[in-house]
Amino acid sequence: MSVIAESTIGQNELAVLKLLGLEGGLEGDVKISCSHLADRLGASNQTASRRLQRLESADLLDRDTVSDGQWVSVTEQGERTLHAEYDDYRRIFETESTIELEGTVTSGMGEGRHYISLSGYQRQFEDRLGYEPFPGTLNVDLREDSIRRRSAMASLDPVPIDGWESDERTYGPAVCYAATVKTTDGDVYEDAHTIAPERTHHDDDQLEVIAPEKLRDELDLEDGDHVTVSVEDRE
Repeated sequence: MSVIAESTIGQNELAVLKLLGLEGGLEGDVKISCSHLADRLGASNQTASRRLQRLESADLLDRDTVSDGQWVSVTEQGERTLHAEYDDYRRIFETESTIELEGTVTSGMGEGRHYISLSGYQRQFEDRLGYEPFPGTLNVDLREDSIRRRSAMASLDPVPIDGWESDERTYGPAVCYAATVKTTDGDVYEDAHTIAPERTHHDDDQLEVIAPEKLRDELDLEDGDHVTVSVEDRE
Protein backbone atom coordinates (compact mmCIF):
# COMPACT_ATOMS: atom_id res chain seq x y z
CA MET A 1 0.00 0.00 0.00
CA SER A 2 1.25 3.51 -0.81
CA VAL A 3 2.67 5.57 2.02
CA ILE A 4 1.60 8.75 0.21
CA ALA A 5 -1.82 8.87 -1.43
CA GLU A 6 -2.03 10.01 -5.03
CA SER A 7 -4.38 12.80 -4.01
CA THR A 8 -1.53 14.44 -2.02
CA ILE A 9 0.72 14.72 -5.09
CA GLY A 10 1.10 18.37 -6.01
CA GLN A 11 1.91 20.28 -9.17
CA ASN A 12 5.66 19.99 -8.52
CA GLU A 13 5.47 16.20 -8.60
CA LEU A 14 3.17 16.28 -11.63
CA ALA A 15 5.79 18.38 -13.43
CA VAL A 16 8.36 15.65 -12.79
CA LEU A 17 5.94 12.96 -13.97
CA LYS A 18 5.28 14.92 -17.17
CA LEU A 19 9.00 15.36 -17.75
CA LEU A 20 9.64 11.65 -17.31
CA GLY A 21 6.81 10.91 -19.74
CA LEU A 22 8.36 13.23 -22.30
CA GLU A 23 11.70 11.45 -21.89
CA GLY A 24 10.20 8.04 -22.66
CA GLY A 25 9.05 6.84 -19.25
CA LEU A 26 5.69 5.70 -20.60
CA GLU A 27 7.30 3.25 -23.03
CA GLY A 28 9.68 1.62 -20.52
CA ASP A 29 12.64 2.22 -18.25
CA VAL A 30 14.69 5.36 -18.87
CA LYS A 31 17.93 6.23 -17.14
CA ILE A 32 18.05 9.57 -15.36
CA SER A 33 20.19 11.27 -12.72
CA CYS A 34 19.02 13.64 -10.01
CA SER A 35 21.42 16.28 -11.32
CA HIS A 36 19.92 16.08 -14.83
CA LEU A 37 16.42 16.22 -13.40
CA ALA A 38 17.38 19.12 -11.12
CA ASP A 39 18.73 21.07 -14.11
CA ARG A 40 15.50 20.53 -16.03
CA LEU A 41 13.41 21.61 -13.06
CA GLY A 42 15.61 24.49 -11.93
CA ALA A 43 15.79 22.92 -8.47
CA SER A 44 18.39 21.31 -6.22
CA ASN A 45 19.42 17.67 -6.39
CA GLN A 46 17.79 17.08 -3.02
CA THR A 47 14.50 18.54 -4.23
CA ALA A 48 14.58 16.43 -7.39
CA SER A 49 15.27 13.32 -5.30
CA ARG A 50 12.38 14.08 -2.92
CA ARG A 51 9.94 14.48 -5.79
CA LEU A 52 10.96 11.15 -7.27
CA GLN A 53 10.51 9.52 -3.87
CA ARG A 54 7.02 10.96 -3.51
CA LEU A 55 6.03 9.74 -6.97
CA GLU A 56 7.36 6.28 -6.18
CA SER A 57 5.55 6.18 -2.82
CA ALA A 58 2.29 7.12 -4.56
CA ASP A 59 2.71 4.23 -7.05
CA LEU A 60 3.01 6.64 -9.97
CA LEU A 61 6.61 5.71 -10.68
CA ASP A 62 8.82 2.61 -10.57
CA ARG A 63 12.44 3.31 -9.71
CA ASP A 64 15.67 1.27 -9.51
CA THR A 65 18.74 3.11 -8.20
CA VAL A 66 22.15 2.15 -9.62
CA SER A 67 25.67 3.51 -9.02
CA ASP A 68 25.56 6.15 -11.75
CA GLY A 69 21.90 7.16 -11.63
CA GLN A 70 18.52 5.45 -11.62
CA TRP A 71 16.19 3.67 -13.99
CA VAL A 72 12.62 4.95 -13.83
CA SER A 73 9.35 4.21 -15.58
CA VAL A 74 5.84 5.65 -15.26
CA THR A 75 3.37 3.11 -13.86
CA GLU A 76 -0.16 2.50 -15.18
CA GLN A 77 -1.47 4.62 -12.32
CA GLY A 78 1.00 7.34 -13.30
CA GLU A 79 -0.17 7.17 -16.90
CA ARG A 80 -3.78 7.54 -15.76
CA THR A 81 -2.76 10.59 -13.75
CA LEU A 82 -1.12 12.14 -16.82
CA HIS A 83 -4.20 11.32 -18.90
CA ALA A 84 -6.37 13.15 -16.37
CA GLU A 85 -4.13 16.21 -16.61
CA TYR A 86 -4.16 16.00 -20.40
CA ASP A 87 -7.94 15.86 -20.54
CA ASP A 88 -8.27 18.80 -18.18
CA TYR A 89 -6.33 20.85 -20.73
CA ARG A 90 -8.40 19.42 -23.58
CA ARG A 91 -11.50 20.56 -21.76
CA ILE A 92 -10.09 24.07 -21.46
CA PHE A 93 -9.11 24.43 -25.12
CA GLU A 94 -11.63 22.23 -26.96
CA THR A 95 -15.35 22.93 -27.17
CA GLU A 96 -16.38 19.29 -27.54
CA SER A 97 -15.03 16.22 -25.82
CA THR A 98 -15.83 12.62 -26.68
CA ILE A 99 -13.99 9.62 -25.29
CA GLU A 100 -14.24 6.41 -27.29
CA LEU A 101 -13.88 3.17 -25.33
CA GLU A 102 -13.67 -0.16 -27.15
CA GLY A 103 -14.27 -3.64 -25.82
CA THR A 104 -16.27 -6.85 -26.00
CA VAL A 105 -19.66 -7.69 -24.57
CA THR A 106 -19.61 -10.01 -21.56
CA SER A 107 -22.12 -11.45 -19.11
CA GLY A 108 -22.30 -9.80 -15.70
CA MET A 109 -23.13 -11.26 -12.30
CA GLY A 110 -26.69 -9.93 -12.30
CA GLU A 111 -26.00 -7.30 -9.65
CA GLY A 112 -26.80 -4.45 -12.03
CA ARG A 113 -30.36 -5.69 -12.47
CA HIS A 114 -30.91 -5.63 -8.71
CA TYR A 115 -29.45 -2.20 -7.99
CA ILE A 116 -30.95 -0.41 -10.98
CA SER A 117 -34.40 -1.66 -9.97
CA LEU A 118 -34.20 -0.17 -6.46
CA SER A 119 -36.69 2.65 -5.94
CA GLY A 120 -34.12 5.06 -4.46
CA TYR A 121 -32.14 4.92 -7.69
CA GLN A 122 -35.10 4.61 -10.06
CA ARG A 123 -36.59 7.96 -9.01
CA GLN A 124 -33.28 9.69 -9.70
CA PHE A 125 -32.81 7.96 -13.05
CA GLU A 126 -36.20 9.18 -14.23
CA ASP A 127 -35.56 12.71 -12.96
CA ARG A 128 -31.92 13.14 -14.02
CA LEU A 129 -31.52 10.85 -17.04
CA GLY A 130 -35.04 11.30 -18.36
CA TYR A 131 -35.95 7.63 -18.49
CA GLU A 132 -36.49 4.49 -16.45
CA PRO A 133 -33.61 2.14 -17.31
CA PHE A 134 -34.12 -1.43 -18.40
CA PRO A 135 -33.42 -3.55 -15.27
CA GLY A 136 -29.92 -4.68 -16.18
CA THR A 137 -26.65 -3.39 -17.58
CA LEU A 138 -24.69 -4.05 -20.74
CA ASN A 139 -21.27 -5.15 -19.53
CA VAL A 140 -18.25 -4.40 -21.71
CA ASP A 141 -14.73 -5.77 -21.10
CA LEU A 142 -12.49 -2.91 -22.20
CA ARG A 143 -9.38 -3.26 -24.32
CA GLU A 144 -6.10 -2.39 -22.63
CA ASP A 145 -5.79 0.98 -24.38
CA SER A 146 -9.38 1.84 -23.44
CA ILE A 147 -8.74 0.95 -19.78
CA ARG A 148 -6.06 3.64 -19.77
CA ARG A 149 -8.26 6.06 -21.69
CA ARG A 150 -11.14 5.58 -19.25
CA SER A 151 -9.58 7.97 -16.72
CA ALA A 152 -10.27 10.79 -19.20
CA MET A 153 -13.96 10.52 -18.28
CA ALA A 154 -13.09 12.54 -15.18
CA SER A 155 -12.83 15.61 -17.43
CA LEU A 156 -16.47 15.28 -18.51
CA ASP A 157 -19.54 16.51 -16.64
CA PRO A 158 -21.19 13.54 -14.90
CA VAL A 159 -24.81 13.08 -13.93
CA PRO A 160 -24.64 12.44 -10.18
CA ILE A 161 -26.84 9.81 -8.59
CA ASP A 162 -27.09 10.37 -4.84
CA GLY A 163 -26.68 7.73 -2.19
CA TRP A 164 -29.73 6.89 -0.09
CA GLU A 165 -30.91 4.76 2.81
CA SER A 166 -33.60 2.14 3.20
CA ASP A 167 -34.78 0.48 6.40
CA GLU A 168 -32.23 -2.29 5.90
CA ARG A 169 -29.07 -0.61 4.59
CA THR A 170 -27.32 2.37 3.02
CA TYR A 171 -26.74 2.56 -0.74
CA GLY A 172 -23.81 4.53 -2.14
CA PRO A 173 -23.75 7.28 -4.77
CA ALA A 174 -22.97 6.70 -8.43
CA VAL A 175 -22.07 8.73 -11.49
CA CYS A 176 -23.48 8.45 -15.00
CA TYR A 177 -22.10 9.76 -18.28
CA ALA A 178 -24.04 10.15 -21.51
CA ALA A 179 -22.99 7.49 -24.00
CA THR A 180 -23.60 6.14 -27.49
CA VAL A 181 -23.08 2.43 -28.23
CA LYS A 182 -21.93 1.38 -31.71
CA THR A 183 -21.55 -2.13 -33.11
CA THR A 184 -19.21 -3.40 -35.82
CA ASP A 185 -22.27 -3.81 -38.07
CA GLY A 186 -22.90 -0.08 -37.91
CA ASP A 187 -25.89 -0.18 -35.54
CA VAL A 188 -26.03 2.75 -33.12
CA TYR A 189 -27.90 3.35 -29.87
CA GLU A 190 -27.64 6.96 -28.69
CA ASP A 191 -29.74 7.32 -25.53
CA ALA A 192 -27.54 5.38 -23.11
CA HIS A 193 -25.39 6.15 -20.07
CA THR A 194 -22.44 4.54 -18.40
CA ILE A 195 -22.85 3.99 -14.67
CA ALA A 196 -20.30 3.35 -11.92
CA PRO A 197 -19.94 3.86 -8.16
CA GLU A 198 -18.86 7.42 -7.41
CA ARG A 199 -15.68 6.40 -5.59
CA THR A 200 -13.98 3.31 -6.91
CA HIS A 201 -10.62 2.23 -8.32
CA HIS A 202 -11.77 -1.34 -8.93
CA ASP A 203 -12.94 -3.08 -12.09
CA ASP A 204 -11.55 -0.37 -14.39
CA ASP A 205 -11.44 -3.06 -17.08
CA GLN A 206 -15.23 -3.36 -17.23
CA LEU A 207 -17.76 -0.72 -18.28
CA GLU A 208 -21.46 -0.91 -17.41
CA VAL A 209 -24.04 0.76 -19.65
CA ILE A 210 -27.72 1.42 -18.97
CA ALA A 211 -30.49 2.47 -21.35
CA PRO A 212 -34.30 2.62 -21.55
CA GLU A 213 -34.30 -0.64 -23.52
CA LYS A 214 -32.36 -3.90 -23.36
CA LEU A 215 -29.26 -3.09 -25.38
CA ARG A 216 -28.48 -6.73 -26.17
CA ASP A 217 -31.81 -7.03 -27.97
CA GLU A 218 -31.81 -3.60 -29.57
CA LEU A 219 -28.31 -4.06 -31.02
CA ASP A 220 -28.48 -7.86 -31.47
CA LEU A 221 -25.46 -8.39 -29.23
CA GLU A 222 -23.98 -11.58 -27.81
CA ASP A 223 -21.02 -12.27 -25.54
CA GLY A 224 -17.78 -11.62 -27.41
CA ASP A 225 -19.23 -9.03 -29.80
CA HIS A 226 -17.12 -5.91 -30.25
CA VAL A 227 -18.65 -2.52 -29.40
CA THR A 228 -17.48 1.08 -29.15
CA VAL A 229 -18.93 3.20 -26.35
CA SER A 230 -18.58 6.93 -27.02
CA VAL A 231 -18.79 8.83 -23.74
CA GLU A 232 -19.52 12.54 -24.08
CA ASP A 233 -20.82 15.76 -22.60
CA ARG A 234 -24.44 16.49 -23.49
CA GLU A 235 -26.60 19.43 -22.56
